[in-house]
Amino acid sequence: MSAAEPPPILTRAKRPAARILLVGPDDRILLFRFVPDRYPPFWCTPGGALDPGEDHPTAARRELLEETGIEADCGPEIACRVAHFKTIEGIDVEADERYFLVRTDRAAIVTTGHTELEQRVMREWRWFTREDIAGHGEPIFPRDLLAMLDALGDAR
Repeated sequence: MSAAEPPPILTRAKRPAARILLVGPDDRILLFRFVPDRYPPFWCTPGGALDPGEDHPTAARRELLEETGIEADCGPEIACRVAHFKTIEGIDVEADERYFLVRTDRAAIVTTGHTELEQRVMREWRWFTREDIAGHGEPIFPRDLLAMLDALGDAR
């Protein structure tokens, strides 16, 4: 590329997504461990991309049920952000992520609603304390999860 040529424009697929901050027994946060083929393992909140025609609240409720077996109102949106990343399938995306807070007294999670891809890469789940999150050795997404929880104040 010569000095006169502009740099290539990186195009990212738009990916609207609904994510859930699921607060369970003892104020622990549910996270899933992903073990994809081409990336190191990481932990993430429940949730995912919107299906065609869905809005964020509808997707949050669907994702919560599919990924945890919990059927609940996801309440109001508590956070919104744009994230750039490469999906497990290798697609560069610009994700419009909306976060919803859900409280539950259930500790048991049912994963029978997972998609084929989720069954392959979501290898385990765990309820994390704030201390677990702060000291964990593998990446946790969103990276600022503790700050998000702090911002909730008494809503937690």
